[in-house]
Amino acid sequence: MKWHLYLAVSLTLMLGAEGIVYSDDELLIFAVVTEVPKDKSRVTVKASINDVAFDTKLLASDMILNNLIWKKLEICHAMRAEGIKAADGYKVVTVRIIDASMLPMSLQSIAGDCLIKKAIEVAPLVD
Repeated sequence: MKWHLYLAVSLTLMLGAEGIVYSDDELLIFAVVTEVPKDKSRVTVKASINDVAFDTKLLASDMILNNLIWKKLEICHAMRAEGIKAADGYKVVTVRIIDASMLPMSLQSIAGDCLIKKAIEVAPLVD
């Protein structure tokens, strides 16, 4: 009986926490880095919201800039982020690097082309 109570409480907390994390203004953004990020506070990406792809910039706050994932960001990285619409892009609240196969279909070909281009440019330098 205790096990069932524990399971019920755990599920309630997980479902409740999901609702607390996202506010009404935050959007789920899938993105692929399309240019070498020189300024990590403004990263040029091809983004998708509701499976519609477009070019934009992801703007990082101080908390995101200190994130190890963001520090290691490079061209062709695929990510899942939550953000808030800003005047010149999207202010990133949370970010996760994901496999390109987890991207929406509108971005998968872009990620694939980016990786092929990167392999062709980097491969000759390995020898």
